[in-house]
Amino acid sequence: MTDSLGNDNIVKYFAGEDNDGERVDKVMSSLSDSMSRSYIQKLIKDKKVLVNGKPVKASFNVSEGDILEMEIPASIIPDIEPENIPLDVIYEDKDVLVINKPKDMVVHPAAGHYSGTLVNALMYYLGDDLSGINGVMRPGIVHRIDKDTTGSVIICKNDIAHRGIAEQLKEHSINRVYHAICHGIIKDDEGTIEGNIGRSANDRKKMAVVPEGQGKPAITHYKVLKRFEKEKLTYVECRLETGRTHQIRVHMSKIGHPLLGDTVYGPSMKSRFKLQGQCLHAKILGFNHPVTGEYIETDAPLPEYFSHLLVILC
Repeated sequence: MTDSLGNDNIVKYFAGEDNDGERVDKVMSSLSDSMSRSYIQKLIKDKKVLVNGKPVKASFNVSEGDILEMEIPASIIPDIEPENIPLDVIYEDKDVLVINKPKDMVVHPAAGHYSGTLVNALMYYLGDDLSGINGVMRPGIVHRIDKDTTGSVIICKNDIAHRGIAEQLKEHSINRVYHAICHGIIKDDEGTIEGNIGRSANDRKKMAVVPEGQGKPAITHYKVLKRFEKEKLTYVECRLETGRTHQIRVHMSKIGHPLLGDTVYGPSMKSRFKLQGQCLHAKILGFNHPVTGEYIETDAPLPEYFSHLLVILC
């Protein structure tokens, strides 16, 4: 299968053997992580999707060799306003900033979240002192953690710092250690989970461990910190060798120990501890300073909900 971008808003795709007989909406949705299948079905209804130059219905079955084209309407980028939102700064110099992100905070603006994000807070705190590599929607942002994951996020104040940290992320040389509480009693004191991570074939909004040759390689090392036999829970430390979307959540679920409070990759019922999302905290972040080369390591204190939960369990 090959696909190419014709221009800024036309996606052209040449159907391969493995697409033969597939619905056109399914084929086109597999090409984009940012567009839902329902949105693509709307584009099809609006005759923005052509097969061999002709509009089709969403149920149209593609044949090998078909030429698929999709016109994506230009998106209007909203004004992102600075907001006076308190930040828990745990390290700062003239090039980088490390903050301890709270729960329920989205890192960067996106559809439905144009205010209250970390970017809004950073624009107020730093003004124009943010790298511009990722554009107006993600100034200074070189990596992110989930809305309900707490802990360390590094922010780049200039493009030199951004490139340096991005290269370390690409090389997997940044030390990232998370603390989590998961369901069940993990028998081994430590272990390594390997498994490529990609979009779930059953739900495009979820990630999953996928067959070899699909997705991206992912490796998670875990160590048991404490077992709570009565509650059938385990407190673990997870060190990322790679950094894929939802990696720890997907990997721990794969070995039968989903994170406490994670209703996406774990039990759908809410936890009796009344948690807001998964019990996961990015605790340690270690990196080589992108300008001086000095090794910097930060340790974000556990949030109150997490430390309180540990007291209850003990």
